Amino acid sequence: MNANRRNNLDICADILRIAQGGARKTKIVYGANLNFKIIKGYLKELIQSELLLHDPPNYYATPKGVTYLTKFEQLLED
Repeated sequence: MNANRRNNLDICADILRIAQGGARKTKIVYGANLNFKIIKGYLKELIQSELLLHDPPNYYATPKGVTYLTKFEQLLED
C-alpha cells in the first residue's frame, strides 16, 4: 500500500478548495488529480451534504463547505 495515498477527507478538501471561487467539473478533475468517473461520486456526496453547490456549469463551495475546509486545515496544523 502506498503511504502517500489520499483518503476521502483529503480528496473532499481538495475539491472544496478548488471550488471556493467557482469551478467547472473539468477544473476540479484536473486540480484534484482524479478522473471523471471517480469525481462523480464525490461531487454527489458533497452536494448532498450541502458542502458544495452546483449552479450549472459551475460548482461552488457553500459556507458550510468553507467551514469544513477551514476546520480540516486547522486539524492538519495540529
